[in-house]
Amino acid sequence: MPDELLQPHHTASSAHVATPADLVAATPAIGDRTLLRVEVPHVSGFDEVHLRSVEDGEPVYRQARRVHRGSAVAVYEVELTQVTPTQCYRFQLLGSTGAAWLTAAGLWHHDVPDAYDFRLLASPPPPSWVADAALYQVFPDRFARAGVSQAWPDWAEPAAWDDPVATGPPGSMRQLYGGDLPGIVEHLAHLAALGVDGVYLTPVFPSIQNHRYAAAAFDEVDPFLGGDVALAELSSALHARGMRLLGDLTLNHSGSTHPWFLAAQADPDAPEAGFYHFEEHPHRYLAWQGVPTLPKFDHRDSELRRRLYEGPDSVAARYLGAPFHLDGWRIDAANMAGRQGEVDRSAALRAALLATAAEVRDDAYLLAEHCHDATADLQADGWHGTMDYTGFTRPVWSWLVDPAREVRLLGPPAPVRPTPGATVAAVMDLVRGQLPWRSVVHSMTLLGSHDTARWAHVAGDRDRRHVGLVWLLTFAGVPSLFYGDEIGLGAPDVAASAGAPDVAASAGAPDVVTRQPMPWDDPQRWDQATLALTRRLLGIRRASPALRRGGVRWAHLEDDAIVYLREHPEERILVALTRAAVRTIELDARVLALTPGEQLPALLDHPGLVPQDGILRLPAVDGPTGRVWRLPASGYAPVA
Repeated sequence: MPDELLQPHHTASSAHVATPADLVAATPAIGDRTLLRVEVPHVSGFDEVHLRSVEDGEPVYRQARRVHRGSAVAVYEVELTQVTPTQCYRFQLLGSTGAAWLTAAGLWHHDVPDAYDFRLLASPPPPSWVADAALYQVFPDRFARAGVSQAWPDWAEPAAWDDPVATGPPGSMRQLYGGDLPGIVEHLAHLAALGVDGVYLTPVFPSIQNHRYAAAAFDEVDPFLGGDVALAELSSALHARGMRLLGDLTLNHSGSTHPWFLAAQADPDAPEAGFYHFEEHPHRYLAWQGVPTLPKFDHRDSELRRRLYEGPDSVAARYLGAPFHLDGWRIDAANMAGRQGEVDRSAALRAALLATAAEVRDDAYLLAEHCHDATADLQADGWHGTMDYTGFTRPVWSWLVDPAREVRLLGPPAPVRPTPGATVAAVMDLVRGQLPWRSVVHSMTLLGSHDTARWAHVAGDRDRRHVGLVWLLTFAGVPSLFYGDEIGLGAPDVAASAGAPDVAASAGAPDVVTRQPMPWDDPQRWDQATLALTRRLLGIRRASPALRRGGVRWAHLEDDAIVYLREHPEERILVALTRAAVRTIELDARVLALTPGEQLPALLDHPGLVPQDGILRLPAVDGPTGRVWRLPASGYAPVA
């Protein structure tokens, strides 16, 4: 039997924490008491559970009471008092096997830092719609062209929709295919049929570069995209379908052609001169990664803050309100914004933006771009979530990467190498175990984005990329698809069958190569099997409270197999992922509280399961697969 399923278990989800049904995690007030539950299999050897919370800086212990003893599992409950906005807790277990700590990063037989404690937050929760959402990322220039503007920008190198992507500067930044916002509106039926709940749109401000992160203005939408009217119409069309629209705002820098920067360079006494970090006026200044077209903001300047994100007249507020009604912002380079050397105004920036958003609407989602450890920025006063490259993307890549591919992810010079399943799970636990559960389930999970290699390139063959899609759409977090992932865009096998080159085959598959236009008029480049699976998985997720809001529990880990449960008071979902041929996997049906002979339906095209003789057997497979079954609720009374 695998050890994972036989370990004591607790998550800060509603499976083990008392919470109103409409919340994904408890949101108590200071002084409130929250009931916690721990499940302890008998075979683990533990028969005593103590809660350790930290109150006023001092550890406090309370013994949990046993409220259920079944044939294989005992259940313990204890109340936690919310003393601070971020209430930390863990459990110490005692028994015949000695003592151990149960933390958000797993079970430990030695002491570990408090960084791995579970956390309950008393701060206002993120918008209720976010945890249920699945998003679709659109890079405007490459998605669809309605042709609303025929006047190409002076800086642009116009490209036909089928032209190859320019891979080197300056063409990689100047090549413009002409995608626009009305083009997105024309294809909303595709997104609705796919089953996503909203669009994350990379920047729409005027710029001298095709990615538009070098903003030349914040007070208008790029006329080449259709202008302000087109953004308002896109938002309205999405909302009419019950879908959301997330914008992309850069608070770390502007473009070097922005009027604020030009005014700052022209006059050292201008109000805008304080907006930037000048080392020697006017031509020596700090910039994002030293790129001179991206001068860095100095957030010590109160006028910059007022114009950009503080108050109802700011850029951030303007687009959240009428007529645009954005449902939130993804904050570009959020890990860097407000930070420069000894200056760190990042926390103040977050607080001001959260307050501004709340003044405009009460359901705005604020998502941070963060490419490494985001722990410090995702606590009680932090962002609602982050792009979870570290806790999801990198581990998934390291398990499913095509061994023949040389791919790198966001900075580290070492390529991503195949990693055993148990190590991958441990990495996820170590990263996510430092975060409040609320931050985990409101963070964006993704297989790739405009800043990475295409998922189809990373995984290589269809079977592996399908396993990744199953993982993405059955795991905790807000899943996001990069446009074209649903049709296998960039897959070498699909490209070959359509007579097209493997455009992502260059070393490292740089992001500019992955930004190829969506092939609307070239059906040979659409992998229909991938499209069908994506639609099906999104439908399964939409119908499942466990997949949208449930906790995560590892059930079995080996080099080529990862099995986990998503647990919710209403149901459980069992997911088995393999990347190669795997023998029959046996799980303890008694620990899973399953009835012998009970039919467990499969949610994809594979057989259902029936537990027998206390064992739940997952049949052997001969290659990469993603299998999903629905299990009944645990049978224990909901945490009340």
